[in-house]
Amino acid sequence: MKLKVYSQTGAFLEDREFNVPVFEGDHGVAALKFTIDALLANMRQGNASTKTRSDVSGGGKKPFRQKGTGNAREGSSRSPLMPGGGIVFGPHLRSYRKKVNKKVRRLALARSLYDCSEEMLLSVVENFAPGLKKTRDFDAFLKKIFPTGNVLLVDSVFSEDLLVSARNLERVYMIDAASVNALDLKRYDHLLVSESGFGQLLKRVR
Repeated sequence: MKLKVYSQTGAFLEDREFNVPVFEGDHGVAALKFTIDALLANMRQGNASTKTRSDVSGGGKKPFRQKGTGNAREGSSRSPLMPGGGIVFGPHLRSYRKKVNKKVRRLALARSLYDCSEEMLLSVVENFAPGLKKTRDFDAFLKKIFPTGNVLLVDSVFSEDLLVSARNLERVYMIDAASVNALDLKRYDHLLVSESGFGQLLKRVR
């Protein structure tokens, strides 16, 4: 599959053939959906918690006499109907984690990579120039390739200069090729990968 390749200055070089996995029809779509659902679920903390009537304090004494008050009868101050009583069907501590097998994760990543390549959202840069130490310089470089939209930068290892120059750009997110997942590739408008990072990414989907 042919992808656009740019120099470290942001100049367009050529359309180069890369060995990106190719899919026919809906192959891998189910794995991609399941993996993304699992990744989103694993981000949830699940720490919301409420007390039932057995957890709240009090309730050892009948709040008021059975008859003569004009109120409905009550046997405990821990009742959900009473102020400070227990909560009915409230949330409790739980884990939302879903397990995804290694082969399913690999298939989902490959399908996500193919979709990005097919939709022309993925571009390759020879390398990220180490001399771009200032945010305005890196912003000018990035606007030559992607004038608008959120951009995901992927490299095998990011230099300290790049981390400093790109971290203040709101539309930029950086992640190394060993950590990127199928959800990362789907969350951004554009994907800019260095040649070394792309090679490492292709090894992960083989």
